[in-house]
Amino acid sequence: MIGHIENFQPDTQTGTIKNETETYTFHLDDWVAQVPPDIGDDVIFENEGSAARKIDLVGAYLVQPKAVKYKYVAVALAFFLGFTGMHRFYLGYYKLGLAQLAFTAITVGYGALWGFIEAILLFAGHINKDAKGRPLK
Repeated sequence: MIGHIENFQPDTQTGTIKNETETYTFHLDDWVAQVPPDIGDDVIFENEGSAARKIDLVGAYLVQPKAVKYKYVAVALAFFLGFTGMHRFYLGYYKLGLAQLAFTAITVGYGALWGFIEAILLFAGHINKDAKGRPLK
């Protein structure tokens, strides 16, 4: 059957799954997926009376995110315009980009050092995701 998690109590490790017509109870011992249950997750399960068994996430949630932003564009932005935080804006970290721009304005240029260090971190792969958690190309 297919349903979605209506509620889950981590302290008791129990919850309920609702499909179109009925509600089923479950215990965390019946959970098969690698990640813990979360309210609203779509699941597939087997029912035994009013209990759900062998509960797993619907496959769409297991798809890895696809890369959208380019690593070398972020490196170039950090190296040449790092003092403005442009690489952080490119990656979607708007608040951090504004903080970097403000730091540069307040410290009269020391933000360039921050940008240079982040260019190295990007190039080495230590900063490897955008703000939405997608890997860089």
